[in-house]
Amino acid sequence: MAKKPGGVNGPRERKSSGRGQRDLRVRVKSAKGRKLSSTLWLERQLNDPYVQRAKREGYRGRAAFKILELDDKYRFLVPGARVVDLGCAPGGWLQVAIPRINALGEKSGKKQGRIIGVDLQEIDPIPGAEIHVLDFLEDGADDKVKAWLGGEADVVMSDMAASSSGHQGTDHLRIVTLVEAAAELAFDVLAPGGTFVAKVLAGGAEQSLQTLLKQNFDKVANVKPPASRSDSSEKFVVATGFRGRQCAQGDEARPDDPQSDDPQSDE
Repeated sequence: MAKKPGGVNGPRERKSSGRGQRDLRVRVKSAKGRKLSSTLWLERQLNDPYVQRAKREGYRGRAAFKILELDDKYRFLVPGARVVDLGCAPGGWLQVAIPRINALGEKSGKKQGRIIGVDLQEIDPIPGAEIHVLDFLEDGADDKVKAWLGGEADVVMSDMAASSSGHQGTDHLRIVTLVEAAAELAFDVLAPGGTFVAKVLAGGAEQSLQTLLKQNFDKVANVKPPASRSDSSEKFVVATGFRGRQCAQGDEARPDDPQSDDPQSDE
């Protein structure tokens, strides 16, 4: 099992702090034929403490720490839980969930959970996870997921993002639409009391998503976990206490619907 990130805000990058201190930041020289944006991305990756820690601890990507931190706060990945991971490639979220839900049955005296990962592409197997190639937008996808899971899910989670167009407004609308579609599938497969977790991009067009979730869950939190880069507009919605599908997407939310905006969601 992965250890918790060090300190309150996770691992920290070492920086020079005065005369006589070496600058420990790795700098990447530009190479012929390589774009400046690629050079900057490579430099950021080499100096990212979460990237380095993911390599040390065997995770398939730094995104694993985002779901780890969210679960540390909200505790939805519990032993015995039945979980669906939408857009599961490359598998980092699966790796975090497997030991926490006891998918391998290694925790004596604890219920054994089950996790289904779906993605448009094949990914390398991960012991404890059942992975399927599936477009969750296709007709009947919810029935397939429930059949693979053997019933309703306790958690539906998604770290999906639409392909970037390079235009911030367009990309924001695309990911909101994608998350709304993921939420609709969650409504069809979640058991009462279940949890929905998904990545979104802050940008002002996600009000319809917030309304949709508040109609169907007891509580909706908007969170930016420490592992999410400070210069990224991403945040995560954590909707808990699924009521069962309550009303159509176009209906108005009830005035007394509880909600929560976590301070960490501020950019």
